[in-house]
Amino acid sequence: MRTILTACALAVGVAAGLAFSGSAHAHDLQVHDGNCGYSTAYDVQVMPNGIGFHRNDGRPNDVFMHDGHLRVDGRDVAVNAADASRLRDYELQVRLLLPEVAGIVREGVNIGFGAMRTVLMTFAENDDERRRMVSRLDDNHRQALARIDEGLGKGVWKSDDMEQIVERSVEGSIADVVSKVAGQAVSAALSGDESKVAALEARADSLDKSIDREVNKRSSELDKRADALCPKLASLDTLQRQFQFRLQDGSPLQLLTYQHQDNKKLITATDSARAGRGDSAH
Repeated sequence: MRTILTACALAVGVAAGLAFSGSAHAHDLQVHDGNCGYSTAYDVQVMPNGIGFHRNDGRPNDVFMHDGHLRVDGRDVAVNAADASRLRDYELQVRLLLPEVAGIVREGVNIGFGAMRTVLMTFAENDDERRRMVSRLDDNHRQALARIDEGLGKGVWKSDDMEQIVERSVEGSIADVVSKVAGQAVSAALSGDESKVAALEARADSLDKSIDREVNKRSSELDKRADALCPKLASLDTLQRQFQFRLQDGSPLQLLTYQHQDNKKLITATDSARAGRGDSAH
């Protein structure tokens, strides 16, 4: 029974890890590269007429930029020609960045739901049960993607919204997986039927291999895409450091911060798999 539950934990770990890591908080931009520790205190909204940055705590609260013009907390900020050029570049880079982040989030969710689908297909006891459970899983999957597309996919990046979107969609599916596999494991153990236990063990072993095979390649590609965000964030940081204008209190505008000591890794499928098996991460 331990092998069965370990395989279940592996799949759930992969699913939850990929889904939630894909939702990288707006307040904590996480990528796989350990040297990339950028974060922002702002929610971001990309619009045809400009880009807005907003936060409830701290100053400034609202920053808006478009075509070289800047407005901070409702006041226009005078900038020279060089800073106007930097602002245009900053706006363009953010416009290009968010669709890439949306794609990474979508793929993380896709891989996570794919792992859970494999579990249900493996442990469903009959066709009717398989269709019912997979149908519910697929509905949750579609809802998660639709919510991502309606938010981040349309240029609206809010950490709390993204976390809730993924959590609501994933938690019900994870509960189904855990309930199903754990129930079968306990039932087999209590029955005393060694052949039934052996059959479940074999399915669990097969599941372990299937998860590794299906997830490893896709998660590796996802890691590379996440890593590729690092130099793009660094470019934004360089631009903001070059701004010559100052805010009303004399401080520079800082939309991104760099915290080397506090950065975190994007959880990968292989990391989750190792955790599920009790192995060390590296």
